Amino acid sequence: FGCQMNARDSEKLVGILEQIGYVEGTDEHSDFIVYNTCTVRENANNKVYGRLGYLQNYKKKNPLMKIALCGCMMQEPEVVENIKKHYKFVDIVFGTHNIFKFAEILCNNIESGSQVIDIWKDTNQIVEDLPVKRKFSFKSGVNIMFGCNNFCSYCIVPYVRGRERSREPKDIIREIEKLVADGVCEIMLLGQNVNSYGKTLDNPITFAELLREVNKIEGLKRIRFMTSHPKDLSDDLIMAIKECDKVCKHMHLPLQSGSSRVLKEMNRHYDKEKYLDEVKRLREQIPDIAITTDIIVGFPGETEEDFLETMDVVKQVRYDSAFTFIYSKRTGTRAATMENQVPDDVVKDRFDRLLKEVQTISSEKAKCYEGKVVPVLAEEMDDQKDGYVTGRMDNNSIVHFPGTEDMIGNIYNVRLNECRGFYYMGETEEDFLETMDVVKQVRYDSAFTFIYSKRTGTRAATMENQVPDDVVKDRFDRLLKEVQTISSEKAKCYEGKVVPVLAEEMDDQKDGYVTGRMDNNSIVHFPGTEDMIGNIYNVRLNECRGFYYMGEIKEDA
Repeated sequence: FGCQMNARDSEKLVGILEQIGYVEGTDEHSDFIVYNTCTVRENANNKVYGRLGYLQNYKKKNPLMKIALCGCMMQEPEVVENIKKHYKFVDIVFGTHNIFKFAEILCNNIESGSQVIDIWKDTNQIVEDLPVKRKFSFKSGVNIMFGCNNFCSYCIVPYVRGRERSREPKDIIREIEKLVADGVCEIMLLGQNVNSYGKTLDNPITFAELLREVNKIEGLKRIRFMTSHPKDLSDDLIMAIKECDKVCKHMHLPLQSGSSRVLKEMNRHYDKEKYLDEVKRLREQIPDIAITTDIIVGFPGETEEDFLETMDVVKQVRYDSAFTFIYSKRTGTRAATMENQVPDDVVKDRFDRLLKEVQTISSEKAKCYEGKVVPVLAEEMDDQKDGYVTGRMDNNSIVHFPGTEDMIGNIYNVRLNECRGFYYMGETEEDFLETMDVVKQVRYDSAFTFIYSKRTGTRAATMENQVPDDVVKDRFDRLLKEVQTISSEKAKCYEGKVVPVLAEEMDDQKDGYVTGRMDNNSIVHFPGTEDMIGNIYNVRLNECRGFYYMGEIKEDA
């Protein structure tokens, strides 16, 4: 359950279990069930309680089954008390701060035969080199810090994840270097607020400085990060994103609300004007950066005017996409005790209006990529369409394109043929781009370009994956343009020169002119008569007109 931090923690839990002899199962019929919980909303807690009720029946049938609960939800004292009282069949309970003790806690449970609860209220420890079983072979999350110091009034995270603690940069670099050596090409730097990275270190370092160091790692191809808090977005970080070629040009910058009054109540430490200024600075330096966000609708006391301020920011920023949420009252946070909780029908109306605006803008922005060729990391086989893989662009957009399992983990140049709302249908352009590369390297004086014509009786006619006509036409036009540009540039170099030309025939376009060919096969038109045909003349090339020349005889040359 939960965020990218939880996903990374889960990989560590699986890594620990595999080292002590467990084999990962596929469902809840396994001998050992571990729920790594989320508690950002009370609904997440209810989901866990629901799963426990479901598991109780399995445990009755298999008394040797073990059940462990860990993660953010377990950091709440009232949750732990509820489990002790009503869910005594749960074997192990531990929190977010002592994952490294998982094997020891499990051993204590096996030896004692009784429920083991080990919750740390807080910690300043960071334990390195825990075993990890990655979900993906080619990409990985990397924690750069833990905890949060922001205490947004609606958020439980600081209470369950503890205060901010940054990892040493040398440990982060070492981990990434090992991952790259093991085949990882993309990493995501993880923290509740990566922009405040480094402040707790004995030798402070900024997140921008860390990005520049990670960017130097050989073999690494993509760097992502999450999450950035607007209050800590510096000019230096913006420049690092711009200058580091491996950093994806994508910024997830949570807005939460466009109303300065509501932002103050949320304890966000920025206002509408500061946020818009940050977006302006981002786009001034990185015009094509994709900006995504989080928005909460219906925060306590939110008025229609406040909501319209949010809509105004959405229209000004024009997000590539946005995660929109209806405010969920979270016990244990300051916002839960606030008066003026917004009626459900009002919240629903506002949410629908916001969602419509966000989707309209996102769709318009996505359409702009149609027809472009972009790098896409193939991530998995498409579960909706046979013979297709699913990948992500630099800006995190999803693309489906023809492919096979052996392509997963590699980056391909993909032409985005069609935008279908929030994803694209495309096809790899590797072969065509190889052709374009040869054209650019060789710089042909001229080239005969053809569109493939299916010829019955040939092997090619029976091949699958015949390329659609519109794609062929687009490629042909791009190739022709490149060929003509190069040919024209090379032809211009002959202007003013005197070269031997064989007069071949009378010019059928211009009276009193003959048409001939140079040594390099280029065509030249120059003044002459029929009796000159078959003879070679020294001709001065006065003007290049694309793929032929206008000239005149220079007998004294």
